[in-house]
Amino acid sequence: MDVLKAIQTRREITSFKNTPVPNDILESILDAGYLAPTGNNLPSRELILVTNREKIDTLEKTTPYMKWLNEASAAVVITGRPDVSKYWIQDGSISSSFMWLRATELEVGVGFGAVYNFEDEKESFKREQWVRSSLNIPEDRRILAIFGIGYPENKPKDKKLPSREEIIYYESFK
Repeated sequence: MDVLKAIQTRREITSFKNTPVPNDILESILDAGYLAPTGNNLPSRELILVTNREKIDTLEKTTPYMKWLNEASAAVVITGRPDVSKYWIQDGSISSSFMWLRATELEVGVGFGAVYNFEDEKESFKREQWVRSSLNIPEDRRILAIFGIGYPENKPKDKKLPSREEIIYYESFK
């Protein structure tokens, strides 16, 4: 599958089959995140693979919006290092995108759970502390998001996108 095809077919999956994802596939998805570019090539993001069922079930309680994690066969927690780079959010986001596209290429589904919330510091602190204490993450790391990974239970419908003209401009904004 080429990259554009992966971009076109990528969907968020919130219902997974009860089938484990093999370790070599999980490692390939992690490699995509590892190989993603970072600002000034600084190691400002880290990835934590979680396959232990009890730990995944604990992570599901990070927010009320991650119920799908209880069906996922694995999770990846994306952390950021503000002490290493001011671009930690961008670096973690790019890493997330690369992993999502690799998972799509491998016909593995991904559910995305935002943990860090820049608009609500109290909520972000609560979410991050839950994940931090669940996985022994040091205080100097921020927790950007959690991926749920597994084989999709069913094929999601195509998304209705706004027209290209509403999104893409040439030479200037309008």
